[in-house]
Amino acid sequence: MARSALLNVMVQAAMKAGRSLGRDFGEVQNLQVSLKGPGDYVSQADRKAEEIIHAELSRARPGYAFLMEERGVVEGEDGQHRWIVDPLDGTTNFLHGLPMFAISIALERQGQIVAGVIYNPAMDELYTAERGGGAFLNDRRLRVAGRSKLSDCVIGTGIPHLGRGHHGNYLIELRHVMAETSGVRRIGAAALDLAYVAAGRLDGFWEDSLSPWDMAAGMLLIREAGGFVSDKAGGQDMLENGSIVAGNEAIHRALLKTVKKPLPPR
Repeated sequence: MARSALLNVMVQAAMKAGRSLGRDFGEVQNLQVSLKGPGDYVSQADRKAEEIIHAELSRARPGYAFLMEERGVVEGEDGQHRWIVDPLDGTTNFLHGLPMFAISIALERQGQIVAGVIYNPAMDELYTAERGGGAFLNDRRLRVAGRSKLSDCVIGTGIPHLGRGHHGNYLIELRHVMAETSGVRRIGAAALDLAYVAAGRLDGFWEDSLSPWDMAAGMLLIREAGGFVSDKAGGQDMLENGSIVAGNEAIHRALLKTVKKPLPPR
């Protein structure tokens, strides 16, 4: 596959940060047995990866702004472009030695996501997409799954944890989705969930209370793989309100309807 200069910059930044995370991930299990635990170590790994990405992207495009998980908003002289970066999505997985984590980098141009990279260094899986250019896993073209009945589908989700999200509302949604699907999976890294929808590994996905850096690259991947993405109201305000529903056309529509069902009377 041919990549633009911009996408190559993003891939190089993700791969360099991925090498750093990969080395740190190799040490995490050694720290599990310590009294202090690996929490501080993982926070340092997260910040180090973000520093690498910031340095690489700033060197290549000095004027671009940033929206980053750790640094927050970093203004740039170029008012048209913004990098949206999560240096380590799936921190809890990383912390526990589970190889389901990723770096996510998206490029926003005049309010539209035009390029995205999601990289899982533990599995050496690189997902890339450019607007109008398709979506790829390493060099293989991606297409969303073709199933049309929710009852045949495996759906991904994110379960709200301590101090985040509305647990009661989520349990209602989960009850409805469980009743209508072949299975529900919780991977623990939204960027990977969305990449898996683009790759056809998951038929759909829904979650609330996400941040822009969790979703930006994955949204483009799904669209470029022929899928549909919206917020839970059916609109396009995912980055603003933090909710997302994704799948192929039929499954997106059915999943959207399912998660909005009211709780049946007892």
